[in-house]
Amino acid sequence: MEGVRIKQILDQSVKIKGDILKDEKLILAIRDVARGITEAFKNGKKVLLCGNGGSAADAQHIAAEFTGKFYLDRPPLDAEALHVNSSYLTAVANDYSYKETYSRLIKAKGAKGDFLLAFSTSGNSENIIDAIKTANDAGLTTVGFTGKSGGKMNGLCRHLIAVPSSDTPRIQETHILMGHIICELVEKSLFGK
Repeated sequence: MEGVRIKQILDQSVKIKGDILKDEKLILAIRDVARGITEAFKNGKKVLLCGNGGSAADAQHIAAEFTGKFYLDRPPLDAEALHVNSSYLTAVANDYSYKETYSRLIKAKGAKGDFLLAFSTSGNSENIIDAIKTANDAGLTTVGFTGKSGGKMNGLCRHLIAVPSSDTPRIQETHILMGHIICELVEKSLFGK
C-alpha cells in the first residue's frame, strides 16, 4: 500500500517538473530573476527573503546558498531571510500585528535595487502581501514564489514564479528546485571561470 503511494507522490512531482519544462514563460522568468540578482550583487545590492512555516524554511535555505556557497568556493553574497530574529518577529507580532512582521524589516533594511524573494504557496499570506507592497514602494525588485493561481501575489510582483500545482508539498519542493537553479546561475555568472 505505502509503495503505491510513494510512486504516486513521485509521479506527481515528476509531472510538475515536466509541465515546467514545457512552460517557456516560466523558464524565462527564472532566467530573468537570476540575471537580475546577478546584476544586483554586482552593484553591491542584497537579496531579502521571506515566507511562513515551510516557506520560511525555504527562504532561509536559499539565503544560506547565497551567503555560504552553492558549488563554488567564493566570497559570500549578501542575502538574508527576514524571519531569523525571533525576538524581533514576536515583538512586532505582539506590539503591532503579524501582518507587519516583514514590511517593517523591509523599511529598515531594504534599498532601491535590492531584491525581495517572497514565498507563499497560496499567494495570499497577509504579511507576505504587505512585504511585497512595501518592497515595491521602496524600489526593490519583487519576486513571488507561489502556486498555480498566484493568489493575491499575481500582479503585485515584478516576477512571478508560479509552480503549476495546488498541492503545498509539491509547490514547496519545486520552490527549492527553482531557488537552486537561480543560485547556480547567479554563482556561475559571478564566479565561474
